[in-house]
Amino acid sequence: MGKIAVYPGSFDPVTNGHCDVVRRGLRLFDKVIVAIARNGTKDPLFTVEERLEMLRSTFKDVPNVEVDSFDGLLVGYVVKRQADAILRGLRAVSDFEYEFQMALMNRKLNKHIQTVFLMTGLRWIFISSSIIKEAAQFGGDIRGMVPEIVFEKLRDKFPSLRPEA
Repeated sequence: MGKIAVYPGSFDPVTNGHCDVVRRGLRLFDKVIVAIARNGTKDPLFTVEERLEMLRSTFKDVPNVEVDSFDGLLVGYVVKRQADAILRGLRAVSDFEYEFQMALMNRKLNKHIQTVFLMTGLRWIFISSSIIKEAAQFGGDIRGMVPEIVFEKLRDKFPSLRPEA
């Protein structure tokens, strides 16, 4: 079966920074499962089903990437999927503090699950889903920062997003 990593997140929406982490994660793992965390405390722009569709379309030509969603504890999902590690992307020191806490908690819950951090490529270091949504809402040119399907879906949500952007 090979080494499997779970790359969890809300992916609301997926950005090219996320895609960069997945592609570089495939250099370390035989398979990456991109897993949308169903989080009842967040108010997402896109439904889980819409995010699954966008992710599946984005990675349709990458056979060793699987897209899924999960409820509950991440470590429980990782065990269920027989994965070896949790894959996480880091952009800045502020990301590290939060991710470090989460990795320690996950390790406390299951000492057999490792967390692997990858720095986001410099080209994408400033991008977050929140920044993308805000820029799109006000008609900013976000093309090239997200996969094409995400751009189209954001244009559907935000009519002020210029078609020629």
